[in-house]
Amino acid sequence: MARRRGWGGSPPENDEDAAQRIVDAAVELIGRTGTAISIADVAETLGVIRQTVYRYFPKADDLMRAAAIASVDGFLDRLAERVRGLADPAEAMTEGVIFTLADVRRTPHLGILLTGDHPSLNRDGLTSAEARGFGLTMIRRFDVDWERHGYDDAALEGLVEYVLRTMQSFFLSPGSPPRTDDELRAYLRRWLGTAIQAQPPRL
Repeated sequence: MARRRGWGGSPPENDEDAAQRIVDAAVELIGRTGTAISIADVAETLGVIRQTVYRYFPKADDLMRAAAIASVDGFLDRLAERVRGLADPAEAMTEGVIFTLADVRRTPHLGILLTGDHPSLNRDGLTSAEARGFGLTMIRRFDVDWERHGYDDAALEGLVEYVLRTMQSFFLSPGSPPRTDDELRAYLRRWLGTAIQAQPPRL
């Protein structure tokens, strides 16, 4: 009888539906609590036993990663809207960094994916190949003609690594007291902007 009461009284149609509902529940829980969650937390939310969740996600890490990945598209959409119309690479990257630093703190499941706050999800955090690939996806959605500004694939990869390492430093040590958005914007334009503009433009 307990199984029938689970899933809100509406059992999943198939395994794909079940896995998606588990991930959706995890995303909602993480967003509400602001922390990593356990298999037991998700099972309780869905009204199922833990073994049901383990069937689809054998480890909590697997579920946390799936929840984090499920948050990526929404983040990219919000980021693209924030930098829409910014064609200058230094200005676009500055605003992108400010937005990402704030949004990752507001969106813990995204932070878990990027910063490695949950054990074994991403051992190298923002310096991992996964994070660099994600960073490339981010900046290619900017309204910046990177090629015209001298950035080929190799230069973009170098820029992404540099920016990710910069953001990692802010995640690890935001400052005491942390800079306001305006202070951070001025700082990034001065130093990050200078580095970006050092790339010779395409002739």
